[in-house]
Amino acid sequence: MTQLEYARQDILTDEMKQVAAAENIAAQELLQAVKDGVVVIPKNVNHKFKAVGIGRGLTTKINANIGTSRDCQNIDYELKKLEIAEKYGANAIMDLSTGGDLDKIRKLVIEKSSICVGTVPIYEMAVIALEKYGDTNKIDKELMFDIIEKHCEQGVDFITVHCGVTQQTIERLKIEKRILNIVSRGGAILAAWIEKNKKENPLYEDFDRLLKIAKKYDVTLSLGDGLRPGCLADATDRAQIQELILLGELTQIAQNAGAQVMIEGPGHMPLNQIKSNIELQKSLCHNAPFYVLGPLVTDIAPGYDHITSAIGGALAAAYGADFLCYVTPAEHLRLPSLEDVKQGVIASRIAAHAADIAKGIKGAIDIDNQMAFARYSLDWQKQIKCAIDPEYVEKYRESSKPVDKDVCTMCSEFCAVKKLKDVF
Repeated sequence: MTQLEYARQDILTDEMKQVAAAENIAAQELLQAVKDGVVVIPKNVNHKFKAVGIGRGLTTKINANIGTSRDCQNIDYELKKLEIAEKYGANAIMDLSTGGDLDKIRKLVIEKSSICVGTVPIYEMAVIALEKYGDTNKIDKELMFDIIEKHCEQGVDFITVHCGVTQQTIERLKIEKRILNIVSRGGAILAAWIEKNKKENPLYEDFDRLLKIAKKYDVTLSLGDGLRPGCLADATDRAQIQELILLGELTQIAQNAGAQVMIEGPGHMPLNQIKSNIELQKSLCHNAPFYVLGPLVTDIAPGYDHITSAIGGALAAAYGADFLCYVTPAEHLRLPSLEDVKQGVIASRIAAHAADIAKGIKGAIDIDNQMAFARYSLDWQKQIKCAIDPEYVEKYRESSKPVDKDVCTMCSEFCAVKKLKDVF
């Protein structure tokens, strides 16, 4: 049975107990949230790790993407990215590999990961079709479901499936005349398949079949935003909303069947549209957990898009998004390096934490208060300990050589805290 089915029978699972303890909330409160579909616990029955919860009332979670490409097929390097992502606080990892031995890297990621693992099965389908036929438009329907079942059987905890990319939404997209059309790889692969084959998306048409596989392994369906905007000018258009309406319908079908579901969201979006997008998603998708890429709030910051994303992510999560997909400085430019992965995770963690404080998540502000007291006490070791990246802070501190070790070289003898400590 799935966590949702257990919850509907009022059975408190070990995974629910783990999540409730980690979130410092009552187990029965969490059980009710899972029952209502506003929280998911992505944990494949074949994957052993400490369960994590995503959704309303819980701390905002972050995901880090790794994976090979045709040009970069170093599996060991990608596994080092997994280590970096875990070290700096990612709650989930997605293997987006498209180059080399896909089965090998996925199995290794699942085996070595102590956090939640996700994949996008359409990538492997496309790789196989390209190798076999020289054309991704020749993906066979049976291949689609065989690959999905293989990922689930191997232990993947959540899968991105672009079920909302349909003949109907593609027609809407054509009318919209976007600048960037489709920027989602999975969405583009499926849209091209639908157009070339003049057939409906099997993941939409045979959604019940997908649900059976997901329920068998308790894999959470992450309903992908194949028509997410890839630039500010395309944000919140009718194509995006048309897809979201379909995802809302599929969410209800999946939840009624007992499958866990979350929704993926944009993308590139102006600051002033973030709140309405979150509210619209929650309304149309029955308050299912929302998983957002960014959103990136400007298009002109390549090399700094971890910052662009963190700005949008903090707002999105404050308004109700539950899961942030990190964006690295390499976004739009190349496959990320180890340092890129670190920077992406740290930026997303900052955004998530800031949002948790804004949402009033229990205990979220406690560490900030500890930092404030440490600064008041001029306790540099405690400040380092409280920091989101202690190693980085310690390195900065050691690079500075103040005459007075109580202060820093910015204010020196004019340190406001030290000056007033004896006065008040």
